[in-house]
Amino acid sequence: MTSLSTNPYKGTRDYYPADKRIQNYIFNVWAKVAHRFGYEEYAAPLLEPIEVYAAKSGQELVGEQTYRFVDRGDREVVIRPEMTPSISRMVAAKRQELAYPARLFSIANFMRYERPQRGREREFWQLNVDIFGADGALAEAEIITLGFEMMKSFGAKPDMYSIKINSRSVIDVMMHDYLGLDPIQAPLMVKLFDRKSKISNEEFRDQAIEIFGNEAAKDGLSKIAQLLVAKGVEDMPKQIADTPAVEELKQLFKVLHDRGITNAQFDITLMRGFDYYTGTVFEFFDNHPDNNRAMFGGGRYDGLVGLFGAEPLSAVGMAPGLTMTEVFLESHGLMPDLASTTQVYIAVLGEDTLQGASKLADRLREEEVNVELDITGRKIDKQIKTAVKKQIPYVLFVGENELKSEKYNLKDTHTGEEESLSFERTVSRIKDRRRKYSADDDELFD
Repeated sequence: MTSLSTNPYKGTRDYYPADKRIQNYIFNVWAKVAHRFGYEEYAAPLLEPIEVYAAKSGQELVGEQTYRFVDRGDREVVIRPEMTPSISRMVAAKRQELAYPARLFSIANFMRYERPQRGREREFWQLNVDIFGADGALAEAEIITLGFEMMKSFGAKPDMYSIKINSRSVIDVMMHDYLGLDPIQAPLMVKLFDRKSKISNEEFRDQAIEIFGNEAAKDGLSKIAQLLVAKGVEDMPKQIADTPAVEELKQLFKVLHDRGITNAQFDITLMRGFDYYTGTVFEFFDNHPDNNRAMFGGGRYDGLVGLFGAEPLSAVGMAPGLTMTEVFLESHGLMPDLASTTQVYIAVLGEDTLQGASKLADRLREEEVNVELDITGRKIDKQIKTAVKKQIPYVLFVGENELKSEKYNLKDTHTGEEESLSFERTVSRIKDRRRKYSADDDELFD
């Protein structure tokens, strides 16, 4: 009989306790900052009808990357590949009942059938944070500021990453009015601009010529050259600069600058792939040489809610991912040393003391201390090794003498220091360490 493989499905991950501690740390930071900005948590189904995504997400996502199947009721459904259409559907369903601006967030898992690589998996977790019913640059500024504060909470400094910003409205003016592209050429040029950082200048030029056609290529390439040297919105050609879309971008940059966000920059090549974006788009980009890539992004999508038969509603959102956040923290040495959520391991000295040690464990749990009690009867050195291997911060030794005197030897597994303490002092010492070393003000242990 052939044994089953221990590997998870390709492109997915197993999360052992140490991995879950990192995951929970990141989730807690996300939720804490979202709550600080007044965002409320929601959840949505794992499965959605395929038409929810076919309407606006883009053919590449729906046609090539979704896990789609026909259920037992002959309905074509997909495992959600993203959250934006789902939350738009939910908002449309309660369009008249919600209070606006509606600030909403979720932390959920998704699946896309794409090639697994560093930072990208087929099953992935991400935060989705959106504001509905807020027009103008202040809504974009709030979402970008929220992302900035999340990075700050992880210990990131502004020079570690850049916030690249563009506008789909500016892109439309650029493609149609400035470059003179038709409805067939424009989407091709958008995709080419989106790939610019991933291909050589020669490849970019040759593909641009192919899109323009030989007759229009000379003038078109000259105009593209003017676009690519623009370091800020104020450097855009006059035909583009004198538009409301550029004025809105200028306002956005001013608001961000006034808030102390100095690492935001205009990037004419930033496109964002989804078809539903209608205004400002942005990406948080890692500056580390070993991970020089986009981490997450978002933008304005004012048309999705209206697709569900409700009155149209403006919306801005972003979606940081778990794995890319992990890679960023590891690349910059920002990943905290996260101990086990178990705070103390009770090592039992002698078989006759197990009952008394069990009662002591119960007393500690009543004091909201997380306790693991050794019930194996093994030698003390093996009990200690277990606690160390599990990264439990303390070992509490309990034998007949300790139960009689109610003084217990508490060993710090990190420093090796050991001291004799009363029950009350034991509880106090453990809780003091939790307050000092908890990655999120005790929330990891709640």
